[in-house]
Order: sequence, then structure tokens, then C-alpha cells
Amino acid sequence: MTDNRAYLGKLTGSTYREQFARGLEFTDFGSYVRQDTRVFIKPNLTFPKYRPGVMTSPKAVEGAILAIREYSSHIFVGDADSGGYNRFSMNQVYQSTGIGKFAKEHGVQLVNLSEGPRRTVKLDLPGKEVSLDLPVLLLDEMDTLVTMPVPKLHCNTQVSLSFKNQWGCIPEPRDRLKLHPRFAEVIFEVNRAVKTRTVLMDGKYGLNDNGPMRGRPVELNWILASNDPGAAARVACHLMQVDPGSVEHLEYVRSRGELPNLEEIKMNTEFSSFIGERFKLYREPMDYPGVLAFRYSPIAYLAYFSPLADFLHKVLYLFRKPFYDYDSPDETSDNDPPK
Repeated sequence: MTDNRAYLGKLTGSTYREQFARGLEFTDFGSYVRQDTRVFIKPNLTFPKYRPGVMTSPKAVEGAILAIREYSSHIFVGDADSGGYNRFSMNQVYQSTGIGKFAKEHGVQLVNLSEGPRRTVKLDLPGKEVSLDLPVLLLDEMDTLVTMPVPKLHCNTQVSLSFKNQWGCIPEPRDRLKLHPRFAEVIFEVNRAVKTRTVLMDGKYGLNDNGPMRGRPVELNWILASNDPGAAARVACHLMQVDPGSVEHLEYVRSRGELPNLEEIKMNTEFSSFIGERFKLYREPMDYPGVLAFRYSPIAYLAYFSPLADFLHKVLYLFRKPFYDYDSPDETSDNDPPK
């Protein structure tokens, strides 16, 4: 039986580096990471500019680099181009958030997963084998992956936590759109393929009401570290007061034996002081076309790949602003404590 561990730490009066360092020590990071271990850090960088609750804070990414550097000198940081149907380059995000600057300062290799070589892998899904191109870097050149999600709601997947964050390991956005109807099975296999193990969740802010882009940021002021993505998802759901049994991809993870119960997770502290307001998803009427496209392959084809796709999106944007408003003000202030 896996020794599932999870560490909760307060950011009030502390820093990301300090709390992540304590979390890595408690979760026994050093038992599987040495100085020559190749570590890939995967933040959630899903918007062109930093937005609290929507993305991993750049300060959290820097804090993770500094904490992990005590264990390994081979650190890589990256994500793939995002935006779905309205694709944008991850290189733009690295520049706008300052991640590119401090990655260089700390001697960390910054990677755009959409730009490197890919290898086709076969995903043995229930009832069907699916081929998917994944980065060679993650498949063959990294030893372990550290995921850095934020605790947020998602109008299609209900939550975006320690498993969902690796959807951004798929380098081609069109592949993600095509595979949405098989999301639960695919994301489980992707996490296995890229060797997800450690979770450093940025709980400075969460995203309530809606998501993944347009919800209400909630200041939480905690971090969650774990040596198991299932344990991290279980604890995060408890703190958000979300039933993981109502989340399709987490229920699939549970069915595969990789979502431990709370009593099976060794914790450093009690939960009570970390539980805040309840997270509850409120979908808006114009969210439902996207929900249907997420669930049903024929609708996904019509919305994203058919000759009518551009026209349908133009009609949609008459009633709803695009998620990715590239001309919006730069939102880089996250009020994180100084390092």
C-alpha cells in the first residue's frame, strides 16, 4: 500500500518557498528525488496574463523551483500552448508573467511543450484504443513530474486539480478538443504516461462559482503538498467542500484504485482551520454549448472541426465574451507574500 501523505501549510506570515520546503520534507520527496533526478514542474498557465484563482501564481512557481533545487539540480518548467479553439503561445505567458526571467536567473530550463518532438503513444481506454502524441521530453527524458494546480471549479470537469492540470501536457490543443468526450479515461492515462507524482498546489487563491476562466477569485492562503495526486485531489475536494463522487474523472480515478479515502492519508495537521467557504459550480446559460461539445463527439466535431466552426463561434460571441480577451488589462498583482 502506498504511503499517501499530504501537507497543509498557511501562507499568512510565510512564503511559498518555506511552505513548499516543509511540504516536500513531510511527503518524503527526498526518497525518490536525488541530485541527478530530472524533475519537470507543470504549473497551470491557462491565460495569456496572470489572473488570481485562474492560474498558478508566478511567485508560487519560483518558490517551488527554490524548494526543489535543494533536492535536484536538473529542473525543467513548462506547459503547452493553451486557449483551445483560440490558441495562444505559452512563450507569451512566460514573458508576461515574468516566469521566463526568473527561470533564467535560477538556471532552470523553460520549455514550451507544444514546440518539442512528440511520440505517439497508445492509450488502452475501455472499449477502444486511442493514439495520442505526447512530448518526448516528458515520456523519455524526465524522471518525475511535479504538478502545480490551483483549487478551482471548471464548468466542464467540475474541478481542476491534481489530475486535470496535466491536460496541458498534451502538446496540440486540437487533440485536447477532440478528446474531451473521453476526458476521464484519457487524463488518467496521460498522468501515468508523464509520471505525475508530486503535487504542490497553489492555494493562495481559489476560483469559485464558475471556471476555468470567469469565476470569482477567493483568497484561501494555503498550500497543499502531496506525494500522490489522488491524495491531493481528495484533500482539496474536502477543503473546497466538493463531493469527489460527483466529479466524473475523479470517480474514474477512484474506480482504478487511485483516490484514497481521507483516513488513508497521513496529514501534518487538522483540516478545520483550512476549510473556508463552500465551492459550488454555477453554470451560465451560454456555458452549455461548451458543456455539450465537451461531452459528445458529434457536437465537438461541429463546434471545433467542421466548416461551420468559425461561424458558430462568432454567433456564440454575440452573447458571451470569449474566455481569452487578449486586450484585457494586465492582471499581475496577486498580493503574494514576498519571498
